[in-house]
Amino acid sequence: MKSSARIAAGMARIVLALSVITVLVHTYLLGISAGRTSLFDYFGYFTNLTSLLTSALLLASGALALRGRRHPLWLSYARGVAVTCMLLVAVIYNLIVPGTGSAPAWVSVVLHAVFPLLVALDWLLIRDRPALAWRHLWVVTVYPLVWIVVVLIRGATDGWVPYGFLLPSHGPAVLAAHVAGLLAALLALGALVWLACRFRLVRRMQLSP
Repeated sequence: MKSSARIAAGMARIVLALSVITVLVHTYLLGISAGRTSLFDYFGYFTNLTSLLTSALLLASGALALRGRRHPLWLSYARGVAVTCMLLVAVIYNLIVPGTGSAPAWVSVVLHAVFPLLVALDWLLIRDRPALAWRHLWVVTVYPLVWIVVVLIRGATDGWVPYGFLLPSHGPAVLAAHVAGLLAALLALGALVWLACRFRLVRRMQLSP
């Protein structure tokens, strides 16, 4: 792979990550002006937390691309999980609960449509990680499960939940059904992300030396 293309891909990842982090900071500051000061609440939203973590992974992978170094295996799996979760964000917001939330419309478009699309294209088109093993597909559920457990504990204690479908008032059966549906969607989307490691829709750019 020519160094110019490798540098361009690395810079694109870094610029994208910094842009999204800037959007997150801007939105948080808007919330402060409206009286919403809790950082814990702000990153209690799956979209915000996942966007931040995905941006951190993009910074890491972008830096490796600039240096012409291979991804460690853990980073490849972490990126696969991040892509899966960003696709879940896009699917739920745009197909199931469109138009919800208090953020400005342009922020919602960036975080729920533009960013997931660019992350997915990066994963599909730039080849700088190995094919992920199918036996490890379960890893896509670990981070969301931890998030769900924290949210349910908060809902049962201080009454705060980021999304209405996780309200304790729905009862255990409905909450269990919602969680099962989320995990099923994660595994389905994760399977597509894992498959994208193997299926060449177009000739992907090879960044690793």
